[in-house]
Amino acid sequence: MNTIVTSKEDILNTSRKLVQQQGWSAINIRSVAAACGVSVGSIYNYFDSKAALAGATIENVWREIFHRPEDRCAFGDTQACIVWIYGRMEYGHKQYPGFFTLHSLGFMQEEKADGKQRMQTAWQHILAELCSVLKRDTRIRADAFTERFTVEKFADVLFSLMLSALIRQDYDPAAVLEIVRRTLY
Repeated sequence: MNTIVTSKEDILNTSRKLVQQQGWSAINIRSVAAACGVSVGSIYNYFDSKAALAGATIENVWREIFHRPEDRCAFGDTQACIVWIYGRMEYGHKQYPGFFTLHSLGFMQEEKADGKQRMQTAWQHILAELCSVLKRDTRIRADAFTERFTVEKFADVLFSLMLSALIRQDYDPAAVLEIVRRTLY
């Protein structure tokens, strides 16, 4: 076994591959060390526990799934953003079967606070991007938002629809696009 310390990024890449191939149960210090070809101690140089490794892997998976594209057209308007998000949800479902349903729902339990916090951080990032796109979208009617019906409240609605679609494994954005069209344009 290679006892040379590998990088944190290599460990997380290997952990993601293990999740793709074997599911979340494959993530533990020994299996990741074996897959990396390093000693268990090498993994402990970066992660002090299985929970820390799992939490970092979760964050890494969320980042991979919802990493902003180089092409900024996906964030040019609300409809393009929604199409992109639903496409990424489908990608995440295919690359990490069960990630959205089993993992996300499982981390709503109190004893998994780190994983829950990392998931919520990813969700906040997505919600912030939705708000940003809504604020920049020049196609939205000037009177679409009011003091009571704000950009933030509509982003919450869109995000709730996204979470519902994740649970249902429905990656067709057509209904959400129709809601956006009727509400904002």
